[in-house]
Amino acid sequence: MTYGLMLLALVLVALTLRQPLIVLLLGACAFMHFAWGKGHFDYIIEDMWVSLDKEMILAIPLFMLCGGLMTRGSTAKRLIRIAASLTCQIPGGLGVSCILASMVFSAISGSSVVTMLAIGSVMYPAMLDAGYGKKFALGAVLAGGSLGVVLPPAIPLIIFGLVTEASIVDLFIAGLLPGLLLVGLFSGYSMWTNRHLKTTPFNWLEFKSAMRSGVFALAMPVLLLGGIYSGYFTTVESAAIALLYAIVVEIYVHKEVKFGDLEQVVVNAAKMAGSLFPLLAIALSLSLVLTEQRIPEQMVHLMQSWFSGPVSFMIAVNALLLVVSCLMTTTEALLILGPLLTPVAMAYGYDKVFFGIIMIHNLEIGYLLPPLGLNLLIGMTAFKEKLGTLTAAAIPFIALMIVGLALIIWQPWIAMYLVNGKF
Repeated sequence: MTYGLMLLALVLVALTLRQPLIVLLLGACAFMHFAWGKGHFDYIIEDMWVSLDKEMILAIPLFMLCGGLMTRGSTAKRLIRIAASLTCQIPGGLGVSCILASMVFSAISGSSVVTMLAIGSVMYPAMLDAGYGKKFALGAVLAGGSLGVVLPPAIPLIIFGLVTEASIVDLFIAGLLPGLLLVGLFSGYSMWTNRHLKTTPFNWLEFKSAMRSGVFALAMPVLLLGGIYSGYFTTVESAAIALLYAIVVEIYVHKEVKFGDLEQVVVNAAKMAGSLFPLLAIALSLSLVLTEQRIPEQMVHLMQSWFSGPVSFMIAVNALLLVVSCLMTTTEALLILGPLLTPVAMAYGYDKVFFGIIMIHNLEIGYLLPPLGLNLLIGMTAFKEKLGTLTAAAIPFIALMIVGLALIIWQPWIAMYLVNGKF
């Protein structure tokens, strides 16, 4: 008990001093090794090495490279053209095309920010020119980017699988229908809000031209996800094949990227991976200590004494995660809370994969919530708007995401139907 209070005090001091997450995690990990690990600090290095010695981790930098390469090329513009040619005849069609293009691009890049920047740089000015309100246009771009958090192969899904030892393939499959649910809600809102705008007739020639131009871009998510879901590729193999495909398409087919550009793509991916992997190594080391000391089991007993049933537990967890999503990035929240909350959720009868989708969906909303919503912060620079303006634009989409979250919790089959093999 004394050590637990000391650990809590250490964390509070680190937060008060505004220390970065890596300092907080490393301090907590060192303290736990000192208090409960017989004082062998060299075990931290050993645990970090063992934690990162996993083949699945290779998928993260490969998907980062793939997303960076596709962003540098013309994939986003080609996807937008296809989506726009399909939706031009429906009310709010350009907004729907923004959501559809974001859906497909997020399935390629696996990143919320990359999707928002790639699609938003084209769609935001296009929607303004077409007469869409600035508030809606900003909200659609911000919310479309957030789809990259839950739609496979989203990197948060991989991180949750690593820290909780859940099946990453099952997480990918479980994220598909919830992601499509959000796409439907966002598209319906676009059609309703912009129903007064003029539409244009469907142009078959434009559609054929758009398909010819973007067929290789459109084939990427089919290759990527089809290989994983069919069992022909593992997650890492799929990431490697996707990267190879992106190189061939962007350099030799689209000819939008030159070999000299690859250096900058690799440097950018290395910077992102360099900030993520130390956090991941320390968090996984901390998770090993927590497991050895049976901390999750103690949390299960503690939480069961607080909450009488799974419903009250789920309400409390959702409230907690929504608050946490305002203060931490998705990666930070998954690294810290994933190993702690997942065993408790399983004790209440929730499937590990299902709880992962609920947790990530909650944190997905955090991309649009101040003060640390990542899409808001990046959007301030990308679209030259104030935080208050972006927050106001995101509110209707936040409400839709909460509705989607409530539907998934109420009807768990939305996430688990495909996982259970009922194709």
